[in-house]
Amino acid sequence: MLSPLEKAGVLTEALPYIQEFYGKTVVIKYGGNAMIDPDLEEMVLKDVILMKLIGMKPVLVHGGGPMINKWLDRLQIKAHFVDGLRVTDEAAMEVVEMVLAGKVNKSIVSRIQNLGGKAVGICGKDGGLIHARRKTKPQDLGLVGEVVEVHPQLVETLIKEDFIPVVSSVGSGEDGESLNINADTVASALGGALKAHKLVLLTDVEGIFLGSGESKRLASKLRASEIPGLIESGILTGGMIPKALGCLEAVSQGVENVHIIDGRKPHSLLIEIFTNEGIGTMVINE
Repeated sequence: MLSPLEKAGVLTEALPYIQEFYGKTVVIKYGGNAMIDPDLEEMVLKDVILMKLIGMKPVLVHGGGPMINKWLDRLQIKAHFVDGLRVTDEAAMEVVEMVLAGKVNKSIVSRIQNLGGKAVGICGKDGGLIHARRKTKPQDLGLVGEVVEVHPQLVETLIKEDFIPVVSSVGSGEDGESLNINADTVASALGGALKAHKLVLLTDVEGIFLGSGESKRLASKLRASEIPGLIESGILTGGMIPKALGCLEAVSQGVENVHIIDGRKPHSLLIEIFTNEGIGTMVINE
């Protein structure tokens, strides 16, 4: 337990960061183990509420892969991934939309409100938020979407009315068809459209690692210009590819800071934003 003096020291250290981020929009991508561990989920959502109460404007974008897999297994629909993206046929898309825009989204909203926050849950189809098209290159993944345009007016209205927007990553394609979009991609595109001060991707790894074997190390800071080469060389693989590409997209659209951090660590969000040390990998626009 911290003594009262130690607690005061923590608050004092956080003060310049609170001043820096006051009134600023921060987009947070929430997913992975932090969503399926009830204790971690409560910590993350309390951290988001705290950010709101001290004057920041958090926007929560969530995935739900483990829950989708659970329901696909129940319905005996086999899951298949290519470069971290879920191949999605019509049957799988029905499950994805039901789980993401329904069960998971409303569960997060309910928990935020039970913890004393104010939240509204939406998906990319609401208010024309995310216009997407089918992702067909380098191969056709079915009803998997890539973002074409983001119209953030609905999210901006919710922020103005003092709500925490909770956004699920289902977008609207041509003729209104539902498309499954990677949540990291949605968070990055939305961060760019909102001109967010910071984008934080909560994930199941500590950040981006460089090298191999004994020389393998966590990159605390990475230039966006390095990302394509890391993908081409095979250093970044699987689910880290859409995260890294999302970082690249976000900084190119004006997001000032992008961070990939380990959402399995308690209060990782607050540590990254309000302490001198920080954790994970920060991607900068160079």
